[in-house]
Amino acid sequence: MAVAMDATGSDLQGLKVMVVDDSKTIRRTAETLLRKAGCEVVTANDGFEALAKVVETRPDVIFIDIMMPRLDGYQTCALIKHNRMLKDTPVIMLSSKDGLFDRARGRVAGSDMYLTKPFTRDELLGVLRQCVRR
Repeated sequence: MAVAMDATGSDLQGLKVMVVDDSKTIRRTAETLLRKAGCEVVTANDGFEALAKVVETRPDVIFIDIMMPRLDGYQTCALIKHNRMLKDTPVIMLSSKDGLFDRARGRVAGSDMYLTKPFTRDELLGVLRQCVRR
């Protein structure tokens, strides 16, 4: 995953990021912050929609909310990580809970990182940069 710097010095320019969250507010906030950083953003409001879009759009990084109806973030993450074509795509779990159990369960599902909501612009872009540099 090569990430080029743009004229503004953003190392995230052109990175394709998927944001999966059942909260329209969280999706819009993340999308706005990511677009301003030069990312291309794809959104989905639940795990089923994410799975339908992820194969088609092949994002570089995926943010997934844990608590969603129908298919939760853990299940969605596990399905992505068990797909041969997608298993190397970094997945960052989003949660309003910051417990050790939730982080551990995210790791078991295959997540690469964990971000607690609400997040700041710097937290969102910081965790994204960490994933890209791995």
